Amino acid sequence: MLLTAFDNGICHFDLANNYGPSPGSAEVTFGRVLTTELAAHRDELFVSSKAGHDMWPGVYGGNSSRKNLIASCDASLRRTGLEYFDVFYSHRYDGVTPVEETMQALIDIVRGGKALYAGISKYPPEQQRQAYRILAEAKVPCLVSQYRYSMFDTAAARDNFGPACEAGSGITVFSPLAQGLLTDRYLNGMPADSRAAKSTGILKPDQVTDEKVARARRLNELAARRGQTLAQMALAWILTDSRVTSVIIGASSVRQLRSNLAAVDSPAFTPEELDEINAILAD
Repeated sequence: MLLTAFDNGICHFDLANNYGPSPGSAEVTFGRVLTTELAAHRDELFVSSKAGHDMWPGVYGGNSSRKNLIASCDASLRRTGLEYFDVFYSHRYDGVTPVEETMQALIDIVRGGKALYAGISKYPPEQQRQAYRILAEAKVPCLVSQYRYSMFDTAAARDNFGPACEAGSGITVFSPLAQGLLTDRYLNGMPADSRAAKSTGILKPDQVTDEKVARARRLNELAARRGQTLAQMALAWILTDSRVTSVIIGASSVRQLRSNLAAVDSPAFTPEELDEINAILAD
């Protein structure tokens, strides 16, 4: 997967300390591939990681405290074998830790050479603006902000994209296919091996509603008329927003990765097609 992505022009690899299946294993796997296959290409890669969700037992094993972020960054560097991250994110605003404390940790991580840039993820608008101000005053501006965004979840475009653009922060989006709802996986029922069918999955069975499936079928019909899969059209639609810097596609196989990459070469949407999409999403 990693090698196929790199060979097809992808240079941005997004990690987090708690990505799995077991926490930390995604960073270990990436580090192994980097060491054995991509070591000569480090300067061509843009590697990010994050901390803020539960990672280890104890009061400092999660959340967004200074202790958690700095300890997590150090551990992530060890797991990946990297000398620095291109971006290190505060993975979330935890509702407890003062934003000033979390941002100072990011500032010190950057000034200490452990990351080139700071980023934030999933911050509510008020705390988002506060984070930008603190980082800018320290002359460690927020390079990129990460938010969930898809045809089925556009709240970030309404609430968070504007503040990011005002602060000069790029925007990276995750879950662009709504955990598979914007693919052909659920158009004709729930497959036994799907994410929603797994007890540990993020997508729950009750989220695969008749309403969303009906919308996905109508969108799929439009995608077919455009000569695309539903997933390709959903990704192409996101890329119509010039504020979006990068899209984390989260493919789980080489086949999915190659198919998703075709979205880059999508035909431009006509005004009529965009109107039809808006009507489907508004129904």
